[in-house]
Amino acid sequence: MTATDSAPRLLIIAPAPVVEQAGRITLDTKFIEGMKRHCALWPGPVTCLLRRGAESITFGAETSHHELPFDLDILDADERIGPERLRGNDIVLCSADDHSNLHLAGLARATGTQVVFAIEYILETRLQIAWLDRGRGPVRRLRSMLWNIAQERRRRRAIRAAAGLQSNGYPAHRLYGPLSGDSMVYLDNRMTPDLFCDADAMQARHDRLASGAPLRLVYSGRLEPMKGVQDLVPVAKGLADRDVDFTLDIFGTGSLSGVLGRQIDTMDLSDRVRLHDPVDFESALVPWTAANADIYLCCHKQSDPSCTYIESMGCGIAVAGYGNRMWRDLCDRSGAGRSVPLNDVAAMVRCLDTLDKDRQALSACCDRAITFARAHAFDDEFARRMQHLRQVAGAPPLPDVTVSS
Repeated sequence: MTATDSAPRLLIIAPAPVVEQAGRITLDTKFIEGMKRHCALWPGPVTCLLRRGAESITFGAETSHHELPFDLDILDADERIGPERLRGNDIVLCSADDHSNLHLAGLARATGTQVVFAIEYILETRLQIAWLDRGRGPVRRLRSMLWNIAQERRRRRAIRAAAGLQSNGYPAHRLYGPLSGDSMVYLDNRMTPDLFCDADAMQARHDRLASGAPLRLVYSGRLEPMKGVQDLVPVAKGLADRDVDFTLDIFGTGSLSGVLGRQIDTMDLSDRVRLHDPVDFESALVPWTAANADIYLCCHKQSDPSCTYIESMGCGIAVAGYGNRMWRDLCDRSGAGRSVPLNDVAAMVRCLDTLDKDRQALSACCDRAITFARAHAFDDEFARRMQHLRQVAGAPPLPDVTVSS
């Protein structure tokens, strides 16, 4: 890493796992690639803080400190970050979703460092997650919710004291953005230029829809209550009762895998609804979706900024989703699908039935979906975030990158 003494120093506090063994370290391969991007777009030295605690990393790469293009400091799992970790750095990027970082905005004042928080969850989502935790009884879930409410007061104070805020998704930006003097919104996703649905695949989808072929629905993700997957098969049953010709492919695993299998059998839908194990995102899921689906069926009950929305839209398919705070806003901005009231299976069935009957409208949603997704590709969103950090640090801007608030 080369930089002049006056080049701004960036410290990133990340939640990525690390394993140390015999003088070597193992890091997640995606994390290494992400850090390389940070280094490429930052005009000075970059340091990353990680915490011990992981025993293994599924997609890990063994390396050493001197082989990395950034400096790496490793903390104990429960170590509180003190001023000595901040000194010498001009700007710190860390998550405000992690309560262990919330004291850093105040600490930064004493060290001449500026803190920029990134955040994606709103309090409503945190409370939903706590209440839907199937591993805890009602009393423990209630305690968790009360603890989250207390942490929310700290979080708001920290954001007010920080130099900037990067909100992943519209709900977080709407709630926390006004608390910060320098706020931006971004839409996190994994879509790079080589992954977007191409013109031939888009045309094939349009031709197939125009021919009246069966409607192809897809869901991919964790099979958990907070994702609303318990409603997927009832939606399929409602479509079957309306004599809609369709298929539904579900990719994923989770605590509701068995429930979905039983629902499919009980509702006699095995000829229409298929369960699949999780598959690799880039090499399998994206190309399959681009070639074999028309609508992403999204029954998410919480308002988190799931990357699933942009990634599905990037495959050239429309989205029909429950109107949580994220999808309702994204649907309005993109025109990429339809939004129905939360938890309303009947409304979702009617929505899909209407799209099935109006294939021209559905094709238009698909076109708008990929257009919007291309405008928010991973590389562009990442560059905008780095531009924002440069702006806060007073560093020279990246060319041709606009930061929207």
